[in-house]
Amino acid sequence: MDHLFSGLNTSQRLAVETIEGRVLVLAGAGSGKTRVLTLRMAHLIQNFGVNPQSILGLTFTNKAAAEMRHRLASLVPVKAAKQVTLATFHSFCMQILRCEIPRLGYTHQFTLYDEKDVQRLMSMIARDLLDVEGQLPSLAPTIEIITSAKNKGIKAEQITDTGSEWHDEFTRTLYRRLQDSMRAYNAVDFDSLLSLTVELFENHPEVLEKYQERFRFMMIDEYQDTNPIQYRLAALLTAKYNNLCVVGDDDQSIYGWRGADVQNILDFSKATVIKLEQNYRSTNTILKAANAVIANNQKRHSKSLWSNKGDGEAIEVFHAPTENDEAQAVICRMDLMRQKHGLQWRDMAILYRSNALSRNFELALMKHAWQDRDAWIRGVPYQVHGGTEFYERKEIKDLMAYLRVIVNPQDQEALLRIINYPRRGIGEGALDLLTAYNRSQNIPLWDVLVGVAQSKQTYAHLTDKISDRALSGIRSFLDILGAAKERFAMPPLSLTMTWLIEKINYQKAIIEEVKSDQMRQFKWENVQEFVSAIADYEQRVDPEMGQHASLHDYVLSTPLDKGWEGKLAKDKNENKVTLMTFHSAKGLEFPACFLVGMEDHIIPHEKSLKQTGIEEERRLMYVAITRAMRFLTMSMAQKRKRMGVEALSRPSRFLMEIPKEHLQLALWHKLD
Repeated sequence: MDHLFSGLNTSQRLAVETIEGRVLVLAGAGSGKTRVLTLRMAHLIQNFGVNPQSILGLTFTNKAAAEMRHRLASLVPVKAAKQVTLATFHSFCMQILRCEIPRLGYTHQFTLYDEKDVQRLMSMIARDLLDVEGQLPSLAPTIEIITSAKNKGIKAEQITDTGSEWHDEFTRTLYRRLQDSMRAYNAVDFDSLLSLTVELFENHPEVLEKYQERFRFMMIDEYQDTNPIQYRLAALLTAKYNNLCVVGDDDQSIYGWRGADVQNILDFSKATVIKLEQNYRSTNTILKAANAVIANNQKRHSKSLWSNKGDGEAIEVFHAPTENDEAQAVICRMDLMRQKHGLQWRDMAILYRSNALSRNFELALMKHAWQDRDAWIRGVPYQVHGGTEFYERKEIKDLMAYLRVIVNPQDQEALLRIINYPRRGIGEGALDLLTAYNRSQNIPLWDVLVGVAQSKQTYAHLTDKISDRALSGIRSFLDILGAAKERFAMPPLSLTMTWLIEKINYQKAIIEEVKSDQMRQFKWENVQEFVSAIADYEQRVDPEMGQHASLHDYVLSTPLDKGWEGKLAKDKNENKVTLMTFHSAKGLEFPACFLVGMEDHIIPHEKSLKQTGIEEERRLMYVAITRAMRFLTMSMAQKRKRMGVEALSRPSRFLMEIPKEHLQLALWHKLD
């Protein structure tokens, strides 16, 4: 028993040992919360004989869930670690719905729409509602309202005060039509994974009780990031046994713009409260600066980070004449740190409030000349996080659409994407005719295609208007998908995927569409990587856990695995400077961090001040500061272009909240 607690500080040990009832662990930045969570699970299994299948751990990223499982497997038998349910909220709800969704009017073969799929579907519905043939007016405000309503569990009829009575009614109608269409297409989106699970539990108490009995101990990581629907999900699941441990830090709640409600952690009541304030990451100077900034927030649990790493270096601050000067000075300082302190490029990160700030730093990195042993090299290696992700690339979305239709022919969004790609003679005229009939008669497009292909009498009026070439294309398309469905029923899936790519002649489509040989090669390598991804999925399936590889499982799991976190882990071994936003840096750490663009219109951000308020912007600043382990530099420009016009900038008000004794002011050109 004692070996589990070796190396824990007093507060960490208390958090591990407090296993019953409601527990709130306030885990400051770098305070070892992941270790505490996994040790708590191990303690339940090893020392209290709790069935591993009774433990549920929810987090927000696949990376965090995988790390907890890896750590748990080093503390308890591997079989026991595998039996603990460790998942993101969305993955967990997917598991529930895979078993129970027919109770809500869907079939087991449902597919999962991502954000862009939903937006395209909303645009199509809005075009019908508004009877617009040309360019639609921006739907961004309406989509934001509907997304927020889903996250809060608000129904369409409850939406009011969106700006005008007309917009209220339009938003309600669009929301209802969206839900009707998703149900007709047998599809759900990310937000609906959670809301449908809550609906299931609220309307089917026997199902809720089944999962309450299954999961008697529940733990939630990053609780400060939960939204109202996630709060409701946790409340329902733990209502019977009341064993809920939440771990988080209200000072790091930075996702209010996407629905997170910091009040969930601020109002967590009738609980044992344990504070983890010892930081294992940063020097005390960095922590004192972070503490001083965040202390200005009114709505927070009181806590103060400290470290046994000593005071370390003062925080350097400099004010460059222009944004270009700022970028060049930052890169020069990085090079000097590399020479004086033995840091590698991978040890340093440039963090900014907005992606728009990266351009000048990328240019400066590309131009900078530096010495490596006896050779001079032009251009510092770097990586920017936030570019186009693998599963967002066109060729990958095309191939995924084929798989989605094979699994769920009612998935109209995917069907429209691939019906004539690669080209098979089904022109816009034929498609307009088919989709107009499908919408007016409320008949799935797939059924219309089958009826036309088989020359059914009901569809004779359509068949007569479609060219022979288009009819041939429709029949060929349906034949390929039918054959693919039969082949995908037998392993290996990756082999059938290779067959399908050849059958639709996708490589030829790339050659015809893309002029650059380099881009053709890039896209074809992505296609090959997609086949490898399917093979990797098949290798991850664990028959001992009752799992088996299926196309449906792969199609559902792939959107849930999206994100750049996996790429970041893979790139960490490359010796490159990292560029990323404050938001993207959360959960990461670097020996040296450069917080750039420290100006009052940038941080706090003008637009975000109106949306989420000054306290969330200050929390974002706190997160950025606490990414630094040894060295922290903050920079700004006296003049910066805004909308192409150069304007004066003021230092960020958050800089003024840091005591001067922790800062070292430097001239922008003084680099030694």
